Amino acid sequence: MPSVARFSVTPVKGLALHHPKEVLLEGCGVAWNRRFFLVREDGRLFSGLHHGPLVRVRAEWDGQADRLALIFPDGTVVEDDVRLGEPVRTAFWNARFPSGRFVNGPWAEALSALAGKRLRLVKADEPGGGVDVEPVTLVSDASVAELARRAGRNLVDGRRFRMLVDLAGCEPHEEDTWAGRRVRVGEALLEVLGPVARCATTTRDPSTGVRDFDTLRAIEAYRGRRDGKKIDFGVYARVREAGRVRVDDPVTPL
Repeated sequence: MPSVARFSVTPVKGLALHHPKEVLLEGCGVAWNRRFFLVREDGRLFSGLHHGPLVRVRAEWDGQADRLALIFPDGTVVEDDVRLGEPVRTAFWNARFPSGRFVNGPWAEALSALAGKRLRLVKADEPGGGVDVEPVTLVSDASVAELARRAGRNLVDGRRFRMLVDLAGCEPHEEDTWAGRRVRVGEALLEVLGPVARCATTTRDPSTGVRDFDTLRAIEAYRGRRDGKKIDFGVYARVREAGRVRVDDPVTPL
């Protein structure tokens, strides 16, 4: 039977992933996931696609106190209370324009030094505001293993896909067959939508951010392109009934 294998979340989009044992799935997904994101000086979104080594920085956010800490690879900790500045709207990949406010504090300067570009930190006005398309993404360990097999690799680290929920106990790409169906995941009820079109972020090692495997070419080689353009891996979902979900909870298509 399919079950939950892992959660992957981060308070700041593009930074190191957290893997909690339990999450509360709500309409926004996981409320503290990607609550913050980075933009360039001209207001364009900036993420791990543009600078992979962001994944080496870990963010810790106390949402109740609204206090954010960034832990850098050399052990430096940049921490302060979150102080909001002027409002901003940011264009995301899928023509979403989430509203937020610039964050005043020491984090932008520290991240700019790491990236070699002038960056600003934004806090989304709404929980889950920093997700790309839909609040929940799913992929099975079996799909990742099938990709490794097809590519002639011993192992592919599924963290490189940065999916909210990784699944165990599936057949390869079984999650694709759930499109249009409802799926009970722990206490939550999801509606599975369609496939996730992948980008070059997935070509980067999830621990270092260095490009090490052409996932897009490998996926296309055996799955092709949707509509002649999109390379799919994993699926999107929406939360229809909120609930707590834990690692090892059953996943039941209805």
